[in-house]
Amino acid sequence: MTRWLDAFFGVATLALLASCGVPPAASPVAPQGAAAGRDYWGHRPGPRGFNTVIIDAGHGGKDSGAASRSTGQQEKELTLDMAKRIRSELGGGFNAILMRSDDTFVELDERVARANQHGDAVLVSMHFNSGPQSLRGPETYFWRVDSHGLAVRLQQAMAAVNPGHSGNRGLVRRRLRLTRNPEIPCVLMEGGYLSHPAEAHLIATPAFRQRLAAAIAAAIRTQAAVGDAGTGPLPPPLTEPPSRASDRRQ
Repeated sequence: MTRWLDAFFGVATLALLASCGVPPAASPVAPQGAAAGRDYWGHRPGPRGFNTVIIDAGHGGKDSGAASRSTGQQEKELTLDMAKRIRSELGGGFNAILMRSDDTFVELDERVARANQHGDAVLVSMHFNSGPQSLRGPETYFWRVDSHGLAVRLQQAMAAVNPGHSGNRGLVRRRLRLTRNPEIPCVLMEGGYLSHPAEAHLIATPAFRQRLAAAIAAAIRTQAAVGDAGTGPLPPPLTEPPSRASDRRQ
């Protein structure tokens, strides 16, 4: 019975991908021991009905990330604050797991390994951006097909709270270690630019961060409730190798 159900749902998944305009890809061999809800490539529709959310506060410890010249705040402090706010906003409806709960440095590959310990889960990684002072607004990165819907929802949610979009890239498909390498749906969010003086002051405001966290949590809840519905066609599957530290920045 189990094999029959696996075959049935495999055919159903391919049919749904085809209906969304996603061509079939060669079936990869997932690593042995892959848990239910995990998939090495992620060539399938986005998650629905999941109950575990892994919240990754970017940077930490010796890695301060970006810093604001206007407010003096460091990215690692802001991302940890946001991770805790998102966990609180999700409430008791989810098993919300913090990748780090204090000022600790965690290697990117270790973050991936920790995420892969969970099956029916999604990974959301929180960051703040830096660049030319003319840039501002949120950006969201994804790679896997099954992460697209969640990425769309998160980008829309952050843009609703922080509509100042000036020259940034918005929603981006990019192969990073936290968007390509995990075996669960995974998204990396940039909540705004610390290098933009006005936006840095906005990000420094606890009330703004609370609104941003509430919007992110609402997007996660919507994805869990309805899956990819309303987020547009799925992108084509890509089978690039895992991201490494030596990769050229794009």
